[in-house]
Amino acid sequence: MIPAVGAEVLGDDATRFCVWAPYSDQVHLRRADDGTTEVLERLGAGYHGATVGGCPPGSRYRYVLADGRELADPASRSQPDGVHGPSAVVDLGAHRWSDTGYRPRPLADHVICELHLGTFSVGGTGDSAIAELDQLVEVGISAVEVMPVAQFPGRRNWGYDGVFPYAVQDSYGGPAGLQRFVDACHQRQLAVILDVVYNHLGPEGNVLAAYGPYFTDRYQTPWGPAVNFDGPDSDQVRDYFARNARQWFADFHVDALRLDAVHEFMDRTATPFLTELSVRAAAWSDQLGRACHLIAESADNNPRVITPRVAGGLGLDAQWNDDFHHALHVTLTGERSGYYIDYGGAYELARAMDAGFVYQGEHSRFRGRRHGAPSGALAPERFVLFAQNHDQIGNRPRGDRLATLVSPAQARMAAALLLLAPGIPMLFMGEEYGEIAPFPYFIDHSDPALVQTVREGRAREFAEQDTPLDAAAEATFVAARLDRTLRHQGNHAALWMLHRDLIALRRSTPALQRSPREAVRAWTGTQVLTLVRSHEAGPVAVLFNLSPREAEGTLPAGTTWAELLDPAAPAATPEGPVTLGPWEFRVYLGAGALT
Repeated sequence: MIPAVGAEVLGDDATRFCVWAPYSDQVHLRRADDGTTEVLERLGAGYHGATVGGCPPGSRYRYVLADGRELADPASRSQPDGVHGPSAVVDLGAHRWSDTGYRPRPLADHVICELHLGTFSVGGTGDSAIAELDQLVEVGISAVEVMPVAQFPGRRNWGYDGVFPYAVQDSYGGPAGLQRFVDACHQRQLAVILDVVYNHLGPEGNVLAAYGPYFTDRYQTPWGPAVNFDGPDSDQVRDYFARNARQWFADFHVDALRLDAVHEFMDRTATPFLTELSVRAAAWSDQLGRACHLIAESADNNPRVITPRVAGGLGLDAQWNDDFHHALHVTLTGERSGYYIDYGGAYELARAMDAGFVYQGEHSRFRGRRHGAPSGALAPERFVLFAQNHDQIGNRPRGDRLATLVSPAQARMAAALLLLAPGIPMLFMGEEYGEIAPFPYFIDHSDPALVQTVREGRAREFAEQDTPLDAAAEATFVAARLDRTLRHQGNHAALWMLHRDLIALRRSTPALQRSPREAVRAWTGTQVLTLVRSHEAGPVAVLFNLSPREAEGTLPAGTTWAELLDPAAPAATPEGPVTLGPWEFRVYLGAGALT
């Protein structure tokens, strides 16, 4: 039995400590307040532990390894003085939850808003974010996806430089602040998805390699050494990350985890870590009495990620579909640089709606090889769709949002394509009203050499584009804060109302809800994309004019159509041609099943 790591509060000011440190023959616990030490007992398999009295919540400590190094706990729940400070004992059971009335929706029924706690509100904390949640509910958002909160260096970061996976960033309000935020979301019937990073850790303040073989030199990721998921002692490493996942479900009541870049999980075992995690998540769902969902980010277009385990898949519940974004972006902006070279626009967009991935084994010019595998057997609800996300905005040199690249009519088109397509739609914070604040990459490292490395890397990456914003400048971070006053102004207000109406339409119209793959058809003419979603209560047809010129679309034959969004439209429209203005879309409900 592998013991749980970290500091567990037992009551009466006693705390049980356990650390996996196979590189150290002996480990001491040193209290930061008075410098006294306690010897941890060797438990076997590289674990050391002890129950220590007089160590209540808030007590700060470090571990002393056999070579004399004093380091924070690799399973620290709190780093109140930052990544270079001591760890703090936290009682994760102290919060009194008030979410007993929360009734989570099925994952497939959600409309998600991805957000970054540091820029979502002026205060930049979980507590200050609570005041902004009602605006999300008002527009129809039903889930928030929070970018990573694991403790990172400094006060500002995207979160992918986290080095203490179990600890909640102190500048966000620490673990208690995140619990209050999740509780407040659930009181509003908002689900919470937490972005976690198990494929790498950041470079500054990372102590794990001093304790044991958490990393392997047999593989490399774009961010450094790969996590040891399949080498010697990998059972303990896998357990470390799996128990971290359970912490978020059990102690923080999150509804789902978004697993960052699972294509960088280097794991050749017969039962990969992702499969093990999906098995554990199913068990946790039973134990906790609520679903514990897993959502992947994967660049491989590998349907196995979201294929059920009984069918030989990894068993995750859903995954991001970058193909939908890329096709939509090219359609609206005409950009064809980098990975956008693989997408021509409308045809690929229709394919993403109709069959999941665009690339299902075809040759990719960007990669110089075949890419992906067939995904048509997978239900649309397995795919998370988006017109923007943190990566697609922030990986531009100046963090440009879509609203600054396209016209108001095209922004409306982006909303319609996203919210009427089959799948799980996800907005990036502020997208619902056309936020124009950039979301560039930002850091707050204390090591000048590391800061310079980041600056030089960004300059090389964008050498043929605009000069990137300085990732280390506080002004870059401040510029990313939302300006919600925009939602009351002109085109921004109109866009917000359109999002509200489309989400409401999605919820009230059976054909726009969960759809089996065979109930979805999408195709393109010269300029018009036609989407038909069938249902016994009546089909929905959407005509999208994806061009700056007037165009003619055709409603399918076999029923009578009524326009849904335009109150001035005729009560009934026969099948046949429909004239659409530049970047115009129209939504129709059929009177009965298509013949």
